[in-house]
Amino acid sequence: MTDHATATDRPTVRLIPKAEARAIRHGFPWVYANELVTDRRTRGLAPGAIARLEDAGRVPLGTVAVNPNSKIICRMLDRDPEAAIDQAWFAALLTRALAHRARLYDAPFYRLVHAEADGLPGVVIDRFGDLAVVQPNAAWADALIDPLCAALVAVTGVATVIMNGTGRARTLEGLDERTDVLIGTAPAGPVPVPMNGATYMADVMGGQKTGLFFDQRPNHAMAASLAKGARVLDVFAHVGGFGLAALAGGARSALAVDGSEAALALAEAGAQAMGVADRFTTRKGDAFDVLTALAEAGETFDLVVCDPPAFAPSKNALDAGLRAYERVARLAAPLVAEGGYLVLCSCSHAADLTKFRNASSRGIGRAGRRGQIIHTGFAGPDHPLMPHLAESGYLKAVFYRL
Repeated sequence: MTDHATATDRPTVRLIPKAEARAIRHGFPWVYANELVTDRRTRGLAPGAIARLEDAGRVPLGTVAVNPNSKIICRMLDRDPEAAIDQAWFAALLTRALAHRARLYDAPFYRLVHAEADGLPGVVIDRFGDLAVVQPNAAWADALIDPLCAALVAVTGVATVIMNGTGRARTLEGLDERTDVLIGTAPAGPVPVPMNGATYMADVMGGQKTGLFFDQRPNHAMAASLAKGARVLDVFAHVGGFGLAALAGGARSALAVDGSEAALALAEAGAQAMGVADRFTTRKGDAFDVLTALAEAGETFDLVVCDPPAFAPSKNALDAGLRAYERVARLAAPLVAEGGYLVLCSCSHAADLTKFRNASSRGIGRAGRRGQIIHTGFAGPDHPLMPHLAESGYLKAVFYRL
């Protein structure tokens, strides 16, 4: 247990009189900087300090983590204002999270902790067998990484814990970027991950995010169900997500397009491990340029999937992001054979499903094609959604038949 996690002598922070305490009481997990009394004492708290939150009438609301450097100045940790945020507290939440995943999956490859939705604000933990990658994207978790890791090993039995401290969320919290092996030893190479009958290679030390995106698992499976005997184009393929799943589902061939040579090398290694390398090809290049070139060459595919990075990572980027999604759809639609399928994905929480679907449908129309929506997919159940927090439901996949 670390000193600043104990309930004794805990500092108190208070909502301003006009702040809406009802949202917090009903489960909203954040307090914004303009909702808190920020006197000199509050501003002087260390980022990640544990405090007692009270409403304007001094009624306790719970235990929060405070970061005076962040727009989200408080994150609710526990409804009990006296809760000790120690290894036992972490272990209780991790045990609850593990019970859900163990019911869902036969093999221990999944997202174990999905931040606020699993009661650990700003914390992401992905599990790869006996290895776990932790992303402490909030100051409090960064400060309490030791009891968190000790609890993680005690609850799951993993032998290796890697901290991936990179990404935009940490920057917004004022945290440094770093990647460390906290427990155990770094793997000698990429970690093979079985999913939907495919094998993916996760670079847990140097890849994007934790090395693999588990969130698309049900959408990979849906795409694979459409892929029997199909020619498949997987654009923004990363380590081969949709393409390898399609080959596992009986696709005749898959072409994976990505701007990263390292990601495509991992995709090829996955195809090799699956024994489908003869049906798998890669093409490195800018996705928009490759889509244009394929259309000029008169190429068509039975199944085309576009899973780009977040084009609208914030509200300020929303208009430009929606134009980019429309452009993807406009360039991809001509490549889909008559009666074939087009899958368009967005991981931008700022672009809600309706806006994203409208932009995609507009792009398909501008390409002179007509489509019917046959399925809408979201992140898998190991990425639970916090009802009070729209941001936790970021992933959308819209399946069209053209």
